[in-house]
Parts: sequence; structure tokens; C-alpha cells
Amino acid sequence: MQKKENKERLIETVLNRAVEEVIVKDHLAEALGHGKKLRVKLGIDPTAPALHLGHSVVLRKLRQFQDLGHKIVFIIGDFTARIGDPSGRNVTRKPLSEKDIKTNMRGYLGEASKIINIEKTEVRRNSEWLEKGGLKNILSIAQSATVQQVLKRDDFKKRLDEDSEISMIETLYPLLQGYDSVAVKADVELGGTDQKFNLLMGRRVQRHFGLPEQDIMTLALLEGTDGAKKMSKSVGNYIALGDSPSDMFGKIMAVPDALIPKYYTLLTDFDYPPNGEPYETKKALAKIIVTQYYSPIISKKTYDEWVRVFSKREKPQEMSELLISKEKAPQDIVGLFILAMGGSKSNAWRQIQAGGVRLNDKVIANVKESMINLANGDILQIGKRHFFRIKVS
Repeated sequence: MQKKENKERLIETVLNRAVEEVIVKDHLAEALGHGKKLRVKLGIDPTAPALHLGHSVVLRKLRQFQDLGHKIVFIIGDFTARIGDPSGRNVTRKPLSEKDIKTNMRGYLGEASKIINIEKTEVRRNSEWLEKGGLKNILSIAQSATVQQVLKRDDFKKRLDEDSEISMIETLYPLLQGYDSVAVKADVELGGTDQKFNLLMGRRVQRHFGLPEQDIMTLALLEGTDGAKKMSKSVGNYIALGDSPSDMFGKIMAVPDALIPKYYTLLTDFDYPPNGEPYETKKALAKIIVTQYYSPIISKKTYDEWVRVFSKREKPQEMSELLISKEKAPQDIVGLFILAMGGSKSNAWRQIQAGGVRLNDKVIANVKESMINLANGDILQIGKRHFFRIKVS
């Protein structure tokens, strides 16, 4: 009885938590209820070298299907990445080189394995089938839809209205992604709400090739740390799955309060505490997420350090060591900033003039005070979260 109730609860979670739409929901609910073993597909193009919490929303849903005993299929779009998904784009996406794609793919499985059981996952690359057959294969896939159907997508209609270019190869992208569903015989495909057109195209392409149409599930998009735009590496508002515990914790604390209930729903198994005080619920959320990707021990240590530094205004117990040779020691705060953080002089000056840089607790924001003499044990603070202990050799 208990086992049955747990299964029903998990099915309810699969069908509803973080879910925007299911096509066809009754069909999928019946399949889940009757214990049919489904093939559940998620494809991600390696367009950047790391996964972030935005990706985790669909990966967590994939894991829920896996926990119900279904076969999950994780497709790395190494072929489609050469084209670039036009979803949400107002200009043609720059194609990636083979070298870029291989570099970006390197860490995907390791980071995805923080969420899904990679040993029980069918991992595929869509170059396996999209490179075979050459032009004949592409022409066969292209027959599955009309130009009018492809150009109905909102992204393309907007670009046509603005007289912006749409490359022929972009119009093929949704068909090629759809053919992935044919190749792996998908019963269900997951994606963000911005992927709905591509997911529906998968149903059309399957029908063209004589296969049953997959059910599709769209999940809510996660806004980034700016509180406005979808979390994205290109925008810079992301929290990477590979971030250090302190960086992950700190970035979550920077998320606007209004987004915290949504972060609870999309990124955790917990509900937002009713009548919770925003700052405390945000700290609790940060602790939960760091626990998910590291461990309870590391999470508690990160939490305690945050309280020490940001609530009690003390210096962190552990700092990064910044090694500087006497011969090449920077002469001003701009040089020291770039040595510690990288980036451009203009970016360094912006943060310095905004009062975001301290040397031994002294704010250095004036151009005339920018010359420095460094000694062992000096402490450089950049922003609220970055501390460096200087070692001169």
C-alpha cells in the first residue's frame, strides 16, 4: 500500500511540478499509471562549456522519470550545435566549430551526473544518425514539414517582420531535432517552454516516418540572477553546476526576493515556506541547493562561513592565495585587480570607482590613491564575496 501511494505521489510530481504543459496529458498519465516503461528523451546542444541551474530544471524532471523506472535518453546535440537552435533568437546564431563543440561536451556528462544516474542513462550523440546518409538523409527528413509550417514559429515570424535574415540551415534545425526522436524511438520529450515548437516538430517527424507520436512536456524557464532574463551563459546571469560551494551560495543570495518561491519549486523538492522571511528563506534555499550538488557537511560549512562574513562582517577563515613575484608585482590597484580576477582595465576601473575594492579593509576608489605597495599577508577584497591573501615571493 505504501509503495503504491509513493508511486502515485511521484507520478503527480512528474506531471505537475515545474510543468507548464503536457501534450497529451491524459495519454501520458495513463501510460505512467499502467506502468508502461517509457523512453524519455532530453537533448542539450553543447553551446557552452558548462551546465547551469537552468539546465537542472529539465534534468531534475528527467531524474523523476528515471526514479519511476523509465529509460531516460540524454542526447548531446553535437551535430545540431553546428547549426544553432534559433529558439528565442532575433539573429542567426553563430555556428560552433568542431573544436568548440568537443571542448563544451567535455564536462557535460560529469555535471549531468550530479542529477541523473548516468550509469542507467542511455547517452547518445545525434551525430550518430545525422551524419549518416548524407544529403539523401537530410532531404528525407526535410520532407516531413512544409516551409509554411516551419516559418510559423514566433522567432521566425518576428525576424521576417523586422526584415532580419533567416538562414536556410536554421529552418532545418527543428526537423533535425525532431529526427532525434525518430532515431531513439522516444515516447516522451522534455524541454523548456521556449522549445515547444521543436518538441511539436518531433511529433510531426515521427508521424512522417510511421512512428507513434511522442508526448511532450514543457517546463518553466528559470530567470537568472538578474531577475529578468532566462538564465544563460551568454547573458552572464547564470549559476553553474560546477561553481564552488561559496560561489553557488553567494549567487543564490543575489537572486531577487520575488524569484525565491519559483527557485524552490523548480530547483528543489521543497515548497517555499509560507509567511517565510525573505532573507532567511533565501539562506535556507542556498543551503539546500549546495547540499544537492555537494554534501550536507560542505553545505553547513558554506552556510556558517556566509553568516560569519556577511552577517557578522568578519573575514572568511579560508581565502584564495594570490601569488605575486617581486619583479612583476603590479604597481597599482588596477593591475592587482586584473591579476586576481582577470578581465579588462575598464571593468576593473568600474568596480574600483564604485567602491567595490578594498586592500587591508581600506576602500580604494580614487584614481590618485591607486598606487600600491604590497606585502605578505595583505588582504584584497573584491566585491562582497572575493577575498585574496597576498603572498609576495
